[in-house]
Order: sequence, then C-alpha cells, then structure tokens
Amino acid sequence: MSETLGSTAARAGCVISVSHSRVTSGSCSGSGVLLSPDPPGLVLCPGILFSPFLLESEHPDWSQGKVLLSDRFFPGLQIQVLKASGGCSSSSSKADRDCLAGDLGENNPVLRFNPLSNRRGSPHGWKNCDAELLMVAACPRFQEAFSKIFSASDLWHFGGNDFEQEVNSLEQDLPCLHWFALLRILENDSYGASWATCVPAGSLRKGDTVFTCGSPFGSLCPEIFMNTLSKGIVSNLAGANNALLLIDARCLPGTEGGGVFVMSGMGPHLVGIIVAPLCWKSTEWVGLTLVCAIDSILESVAGVLSGSPWLLPMEHVTRSHAMMVHRNGLDRHLLDAVVLVECGSTWGSGVMINSRLLLTCRHVIGGASYVRIRFLTSPNRGSVVKGKVVFATKDTSPYDIALVELEEGLSTLPELPLASAFHPGEDVSIVSFGVFGQACGPSVTSGILSAVITVEDKPVMLQATSAVHGGSSGGALFGTHSGKLLGIVASNTRDNNIGVTYPHLNFSIPITVLRSAILEYIRHGNLHGFQELDRVGGRIQVVWRLQREPVEMPLSKL
Repeated sequence: MSETLGSTAARAGCVISVSHSRVTSGSCSGSGVLLSPDPPGLVLCPGILFSPFLLESEHPDWSQGKVLLSDRFFPGLQIQVLKASGGCSSSSSKADRDCLAGDLGENNPVLRFNPLSNRRGSPHGWKNCDAELLMVAACPRFQEAFSKIFSASDLWHFGGNDFEQEVNSLEQDLPCLHWFALLRILENDSYGASWATCVPAGSLRKGDTVFTCGSPFGSLCPEIFMNTLSKGIVSNLAGANNALLLIDARCLPGTEGGGVFVMSGMGPHLVGIIVAPLCWKSTEWVGLTLVCAIDSILESVAGVLSGSPWLLPMEHVTRSHAMMVHRNGLDRHLLDAVVLVECGSTWGSGVMINSRLLLTCRHVIGGASYVRIRFLTSPNRGSVVKGKVVFATKDTSPYDIALVELEEGLSTLPELPLASAFHPGEDVSIVSFGVFGQACGPSVTSGILSAVITVEDKPVMLQATSAVHGGSSGGALFGTHSGKLLGIVASNTRDNNIGVTYPHLNFSIPITVLRSAILEYIRHGNLHGFQELDRVGGRIQVVWRLQREPVEMPLSKL
C-alpha cells in the first residue's frame, strides 16, 4: 500500500514558487497538488501564496467575494512548479534569466531568488515548469465552518506559509485561509496520466486513516523534502459535507497546499488540501493539521469556471461516493461513550462506564457536588443530564479521579469493555473534548502506548503519544484494535520552567487501578475501593509527580 501511495503522491505532489521583481523580500513557496498533468496541466495550491502580489490599487477584502482573477495581481508574476518528471522543457526562460541576473537599478535591488530557478534537470526525476495564475477562489463552506470553530477570543495562531515567517494571528490569517489558487502549467508535458481521483469528505468519519503528501519548507531543499509522506487519522470534522477536517498527521511549514489521501480497495484518493500544518491555541501547541475538503474546493472553482475550457470534471468527485474507504478506526459506540462534563464555566471530558456511571478527573469537577453531562454524539445527541459526584479523590492522592452518577440513566449506552492487560507499542486512540469543547464534538487522536509504568509489578501509569490538549482531562484512552478502555486521561506534559506544553506525551490512569472499585460500586453500592485510592504508597506518589524515586545510598563507614 505504501508503494502505491508513494507513486500516486509523486504524480500529484508539487512545489509552488511565486516571485516578482517589485517584491524585494524574495519569493513565496509552498506545496501544491497536480490535479491533471495532461494539457492544460492544472495545479491547486494555497491562495495565501499570492497575497504579497496583490495590486496595491485593488486592496480587495479577502473576507468578501468569491474569486480574484489574475488581473488583480502584479503583471509578470514568475510562477514555477516543481513536479515529477514528464517532459518539461529544460531550457531557461527569459524571465528566469532576468530574475537570476537581478535588476541593478536603485528601486529594484537584486533578488535572492528561490533554488527552483536554477534547478532544470534533476537526478531525482523532478522537473521545473513555468506556470500562470488562472484565479484565486474562495471556499465558502470552509470559511463558514472555520468561523464557527476558531474563535478569536481563544487566541488561535497558525504557522506561516514560509518556514522563516513568524506565526501569524487569527485576524491576519482568517482572510486568506479559505482561498485557493488554480494554476496552469505552460509547458505541454502530458505523459498519459489521468485526473487525480478524489473522494468527497462527506464519506469520512472520525478515526479514518489518512496520509499526507507535502514538501516541508517549500522550495528550500526539495532534493530532500519533496513529497514527504505522513500518516494520521481524521480527528474531527465540521461544516457542510465535512468541508473542514482536522487530522493528527504530523506536518511542517511548507506543506500548505499538500494533498491528504485516503485508501480504498482501488488505491489512494485525494480527499483534502492542507491549509495550516501547525496551530496554537494561545500558548498551547495543538499538534493538529487543518485541512479543507477537496470536493468543497472544486465545487467552488467549478462554479466560477462554468463554460471555461479549464472546467474541472466534477463528476470524477461525485461518482466516487460509492468507493469504500478502509475503516480501521474506533467503533461508533466508543465515541458515544465520551461526554462533555460542565462545572460552572469550566468543562472537561468524561467516560460513561455504563448507562448511568461516569468517570472523569477530580480537577474537572473542581469540588462541585453536581455537574452537567452533555451528550454531543448519537444516539443521545443534544441530551443534557444532571450528575451527582459520588466520589472524588483527595488532592493528596496521585490518582486524579472522580465518579459521577447520572440522575437518569440512558439505556442506549452499553457497558464499555475494560482492559485487563496492557501491551507497550500497541495502537491507541484518545477520545476527548480537548481544544474545541462542544463546537464540533469529541476529537480523536492516534498514537501508541509508549510506556507502562509499574510499581511492585502493577501498572500505575500509562504513557501514550496521542495528542492531548486542554479539555482532554477525563477523556478515554482506548486500544484502537481491541476497542477496550485502557485508561482515563489525566494530563499531558508541561515544562514549567519555560511554559511549554507537549501534547504528544501524556499520561492516563490505568483502568486496572479502578476496575475492582467500579465493579464493587456497581454490584454493592460500596465506595470502599475508590476510597483506597487516597491511601496509596509513596512510590506511586513519586511516579505521578513525574520525579525520580529517591535512591537509597549505602551508609558510610566513616
């Protein structure tokens, strides 16, 4: 499967570089997707690449309108596409030679042009082709979904389109993120390949495996980074027809415009375009990649190009509805078991053990006697139930856990299967309401069980690599393939000295620590097992303080 994906990515992936002699700060570059290598050779890439080249007299409001044609940008734009070899001319164009030589006039200092300009032949099978801008078009579906999820009050920030560019604020990025550029390759470079096969994002569900193909750092060093693959899952979906996707594949600056693929029995299919590979909520690195659905983009572009010779064949997207995407994520009932726990103005996550009992973290309930439980997935979507806190560990206990009983049970929730053993290296998934709260339901992140920490041969802490964010506390750590509940998410990792949070290293309370207490309460209504969590030994305290256990030194004879 990886070989098929790699060859498809090599055909579809490309690096885009844009420059102009009037802009003295150099070129802009990023990734793109080759929709069709046959004439006219169409390429899709982020519209933000062209924002520095807007005509000063135009000053268009990027948050309004649907399309900007090429006459809204500086004339004489030099656009280059580095793509898989296919007969592109190896001779330099006059524009390239002029740009390389620079303009020695006082008003136009010499440009330090991007490395693509002198890269005509490649031992790696890449070709550099000139291209022209057809249009920059908006995707309203993505914009609408984005505005509902990403609130400016949460201080969202996104990585820039160049690896040296400083992180931009939401106010600066918002007008540009939902715009996409359509390019035409000028050289006749057909080699028999067909249009990229796409699937609509409406066919996806949380937990589906995705692959990304982009070129980190854009044109900086394509010999090394061209068409780099990454793998992850669909963490969340939002908007009409799932126009906005959040995936947990690890991507880097410069991969904006890269393709997101899913696999079916017929091979890989393009499902989205990377919009922002890195994002922060205030000072917290989220570690999720923002993606726009390919069918939403193409439908927006097709509406503008109606009657044009470059009209995109939308039927190659719509007829893909019948394709079955490989499913290897979590079963639906596991997502339904994770709920939002509200305590006043604060919130966190919780896990329904059965139709009436819920586990969450002590710090989520914050000393309250009652909390509100909000169900945001089927079959109980929209239900809000009052819950009584029947037990919470003391602040001195290393186990940050609370037990909540709903005032009215939900018969549609089955009992969760509880794990009795753990296997370091196994695939795991974390389901929680981290980052987005109730804006788009629980998020799913994937990883492995990276360590099982034991005291006296009994697991006392589970360490995993799935991304965990603020709001994830009390969420569920599941075995991806077994579907069993492994633990309750308690925290991620934070360096208090420098104030940095690391979302991909987190800790959960093993369900084996709680299993007997849960069963005792269900069968007899007895809280004795939970009360024992307040009386655990000092070695467990040391583990959960993330400190080394004191080493006993031999007594000196002196």
